[in-house]
Amino acid sequence: MEKENKHYFYVLECRDTSYYAGYTNDLEKRITVHNTGKGAKYTRARGPVKCIYYELFETKQEAMRAEYAFKQLPRIKKIEYMRRPTDEITEK
Repeated sequence: MEKENKHYFYVLECRDTSYYAGYTNDLEKRITVHNTGKGAKYTRARGPVKCIYYELFETKQEAMRAEYAFKQLPRIKKIEYMRRPTDEITEK
């Protein structure tokens, strides 16, 4: 049973300006883990990272679906996605 209904899809910008997208239920902790070199293999060699975007969802499945869809986009579309007006981004 989940203690909270906080599920984040997030995007990090790495030191080399590449993007890393992921899922977590504790965003601050996850960013710290990435920056201590214990996160994803991708970010270990590209740190430090900074969170440049996130969305909050009620379920893990919704957040992971958003992560997967984002990862399928070319970089220019990822940038457009993150620049959407906030009224287009609804807390799900």
